[in-house]
Amino acid sequence: MIRDRVYLLETLRSYQPWNEQEAADRDEILRQIEHCPDIFTRENRNAHMTASSWIVDPSRTKVLMVYHNIYDSWSWVGGHADGETDLLTVALREAREETGISHVRPLSTEIYSLEILTVDGHEKRGKYVSSHLHLNLTYMLEADDSDPLAGKEDENSAVAWFGLDDAVRASTEPWFQKRIYPKLNAKLTGIG
Repeated sequence: MIRDRVYLLETLRSYQPWNEQEAADRDEILRQIEHCPDIFTRENRNAHMTASSWIVDPSRTKVLMVYHNIYDSWSWVGGHADGETDLLTVALREAREETGISHVRPLSTEIYSLEILTVDGHEKRGKYVSSHLHLNLTYMLEADDSDPLAGKEDENSAVAWFGLDDAVRASTEPWFQKRIYPKLNAKLTGIG
């Protein structure tokens, strides 16, 4: 795990931020990983590592999203590291668990995007979870859009493919709609 943490730190240091948000968030994520030994677990109640994925079809004209129960919005797929320091593995696991897809692969092993996300306090499985931060790395995945879809009942209530612009409009979370999903779509032009 120490070797994986060192590799992740090196990867983050060499990551070229897309914009000012990514530059600021990368610096803070690096600081947290360097100074918080429990940053990869939910034991750190203030902030912890998560991984998300922007899942596109082979033509890269559609994005796979889930209707997230807690956020009451269409959203990307992702989840907590829960001790895992290989966040691409986390992104792939969450993609399969939350959507039911079986044919999914990374378009690159590199970090696609990064962001620090605020999570408001909420109820989960009958317990209150205090407001906290998700230190999130996003990976670009490709999935077969003919795979059957199946949601994860305890987390989402629907799974669907959206056109790129429709995916942005489907979200009801202002920060994602304004800053995150448009950025992910804009970066698609750089993937060959």
